[in-house]
Amino acid sequence: MMLHTFVRAALVAGLSACLAHAAVAADAIPTQTMDAKLHARLPKEIQSAGAMTAVNNGSFPPYEIVEDAHSLSGASADLAEALGQLLGVKIRHETVSGLSGILSGIKAGRYQFAMGPIGDFPERQANNDFIDYVQEFVVFAVQSGNPQRINSLDDTCGKRIAVMAAGSAEKVIKQQSLHCTEAAKPAVQVQSFTDQATSILAVRSRRSDAFFSSQAPLTYFTAQTHGALALAGTGARNGFRDLFQGAVVSKGSPLTGVLRDGLQKLFDNGTYARIMKKWGLEGNMIKAPGINLAKDDTK
Repeated sequence: MMLHTFVRAALVAGLSACLAHAAVAADAIPTQTMDAKLHARLPKEIQSAGAMTAVNNGSFPPYEIVEDAHSLSGASADLAEALGQLLGVKIRHETVSGLSGILSGIKAGRYQFAMGPIGDFPERQANNDFIDYVQEFVVFAVQSGNPQRINSLDDTCGKRIAVMAAGSAEKVIKQQSLHCTEAAKPAVQVQSFTDQATSILAVRSRRSDAFFSSQAPLTYFTAQTHGALALAGTGARNGFRDLFQGAVVSKGSPLTGVLRDGLQKLFDNGTYARIMKKWGLEGNMIKAPGINLAKDDTK
């Protein structure tokens, strides 16, 4: 289960380009001064190379917008750039396909970490450490004015709800449909799509009443509609536990604490907030970065 599989490299190039240029007019992110103590905590091979490689899974706007195999823009790219300056190393970017490729590549040492953000789930923490720096939510993109009055899962009975095929939101909305029928209400008409752009178009063309997906990318996608679509159901769990996301390293990596402390400096000096606001992600900010913040609330 991985929220950012909702957004694939199959997104149309034009949409990604719009997102990439959305923040051009924003203030430049301040250059960081290298922290000698943080640099000294890096593994010797990284100090000698003067560089680290961060792996990504393709475009996940507005965090990661892949421009080519080695170029990245977005909030995560800005954070990685500032973090690299603090650590005194260059952070390079590589794109692979699928979460398994990311995790196996990190474990094998081909990549030092993934900036993400990648979903932190308790079951993933056995073999990985997450340095969480954002919280995610799953919400609804609806037509302007919310004519179907969809503000929570309870409002979806009998409605046409678009989701990404095989994603965690699809699982939640199908479970909600069962709740609807058990309560003698109409089932949810679940409409599963393979990409984000098609899902957004379905709501714009009124073939779907809402699109149920991750808040961060939906914030940007709805902004591209110039008022035709809006968000609904914000500030609620909507069938999910607390969802933290962050950078990923192998379990017990010496980078775990270094990355967390580097991010803490970016939180403390205002750079984190500046980057998040630049990309419209104020609603996903957390007070401080943390390691493996996701907890198993089923116990």
